[in-house]
Amino acid sequence: MIQRLAERGSDGAQVLLAGMYLRGEGGVARDDRQAAEWFEKAALQGNAYAQMKLGDLYETGQGVAKNAAIAADWREKAANRGNIRSQELLGKMYLEGNGVAQDREKAEYWLNRAALEGGDAQAQYLLARMHLEGEAAAPDPALAKHLLAHAADQGYEEAAEMLHLVDELGYSLEESLHQRPPHLHKLAQDGDVEAQYQLALRLENSLFANADDRREAVTWFERAASGGHLMAMKSLAHIYEKGLDGVPADPAKASYWQQKAVKQAN
Repeated sequence: MIQRLAERGSDGAQVLLAGMYLRGEGGVARDDRQAAEWFEKAALQGNAYAQMKLGDLYETGQGVAKNAAIAADWREKAANRGNIRSQELLGKMYLEGNGVAQDREKAEYWLNRAALEGGDAQAQYLLARMHLEGEAAAPDPALAKHLLAHAADQGYEEAAEMLHLVDELGYSLEESLHQRPPHLHKLAQDGDVEAQYQLALRLENSLFANADDRREAVTWFERAASGGHLMAMKSLAHIYEKGLDGVPADPAKASYWQQKAVKQAN
């Protein structure tokens, strides 16, 4: 029955049939290519769910050739039709420059739609970070805390952790995140260990950080730690223990910085 309705043009039946092929349910063998074809038939009729799923398939290359630009195109169609998940994912793509040119203004627009209108927890978290890091058009720390609280209420762990940091450290964290790299670079290069540590934090944790930024972050952590900065020592111990920020795990270095941190704390 679903097959007949799908062949006669019912977008709802086409979505159901695509889902059956995607999961191998309802008496049909799993077939990603068939799933993509039926999702596309429904998507071309304006079915927002099908457009969203087609975007996912193009991003991962499931049943179709992997193509982030086409994924973004389908997600934008779904987002314009009010699909909240597509709005969040499209905002993230604009943040990262994945399949689209990196565009903070468009990222903020779509994350606003998903976070404020749709209540999406990940969009709330990403939008809050944009405000805390000064990447929003009009950074608003109060709005950021409001968004983090809502995301945390939905069980979003990263939002709960960031909210705790903001509450625990107060505006010192927010101000450090608002600092632009040129200003911090000058202080850091002049030997200010706190500036070196704050610059390392920003390079490591920015939404727009790349592999080179994270490697540079390790360098500044090391300079701050060598200058006696306790949190920089703890950060290095953690980085070398886990193999983070583009450096291989190194138990010896992790132990060295952990011992230095204990000595400094005492």
